[in-house]
Amino acid sequence: MAATILDTIIEAKREEVQQQKMAVPLSRLQQSAHFHRPVISLQASLLNGTNTGIIAEYKRKSPSKGIINGQADVREVVQQYQQGGAAAISVLTDEHFFGGTLTHLVQAREVLTLPLLRKEFVIDEYQIYEAKAYGADVILLIAACLSPAQVQDLAGCARSMGLEVLLELHGSDELTHVCEDVTVVGVNNRNLKDFKVDLAHSMVLAKQITKTKIAESGIDSPQTVQQLREAGFQGFLMGERFMRELDPGAAFIQFGEGLKQKA
Repeated sequence: MAATILDTIIEAKREEVQQQKMAVPLSRLQQSAHFHRPVISLQASLLNGTNTGIIAEYKRKSPSKGIINGQADVREVVQQYQQGGAAAISVLTDEHFFGGTLTHLVQAREVLTLPLLRKEFVIDEYQIYEAKAYGADVILLIAACLSPAQVQDLAGCARSMGLEVLLELHGSDELTHVCEDVTVVGVNNRNLKDFKVDLAHSMVLAKQITKTKIAESGIDSPQTVQQLREAGFQGFLMGERFMRELDPGAAFIQFGEGLKQKA
């Protein structure tokens, strides 16, 4: 069977993590000022009802789209996201496939008072320590590349540090990955094997998830957000919709105005 995009990413990630472990030991990560910073709750932000519910993402490129926006400054973009009513901010930190870095995470943290998600392919506890040290409040775990036992172990590690956990699902067969330490469950409309998007996917899974839940990928209009909200989703992870614009922050603010009109 031919390797999928996800297989290729995970294989590269294993090598990357080993190199990072040798370059920056855990003891140094634990000395970071951010490591002892109180965490800002994503779940609370999604449930408070005073923001858009959107987790707005800073994303430079993707394997399926190539370069999305290689110019926009992370500080400027996320500040505008925050000003426009984002519930939280997501920052990609995978460099090879998505053009992100841990430096982007730190830069975002410096200007934000919102919850900050490290968007990454987490396969090792070391990456959770990194997330904490570089200013994240939330980590992403992807069921498609982890067993239920691995999710339980990694989520437990994150919660022991005070971090919240967003577990991403793609189908009902992955519902067994949901465990007590998972804070928020996300349904990704994009198939990670071929990167095709199917919004109807979220509608089906929403009824089977009892935790706070968000819809991810392929959300392109205020009408879609409203439709997903009515289906029971409290949050909406959006990146490409804004990052493909010359001014992502301004695009987000305009989108937020459209949401108010739909409310």
